[in-house]
Amino acid sequence: MKEVNWGIIGCGDVTEVKSGPPLYKVDNSNLVAVMRGNKALVRDYASRHKVPHYYTDADDLINDPRVNVVYIATPPDTHCEYTLRVAAAGKPVYV
Repeated sequence: MKEVNWGIIGCGDVTEVKSGPPLYKVDNSNLVAVMRGNKALVRDYASRHKVPHYYTDADDLINDPRVNVVYIATPPDTHCEYTLRVAAAGKPVYV
């Protein structure tokens, strides 16, 4: 994999300054899509971080062909569900 094209499921406070920016500041790493259930909040996040694609449905992000790795940053009680969905799509997942 020459380029890592990340998608984040759950772009909230943790990804705002701690774990989100490194995904697009490291060489050969791009943040190409984010997902959050609230459309206004995910659109704002995408705009501020210059992320070209945003979703309110996790499956749309998981199935986006531009995303080749998914970072799950949701509350812990949803980690297993999202991990299994990403794995079923054949993509690496970072939890």
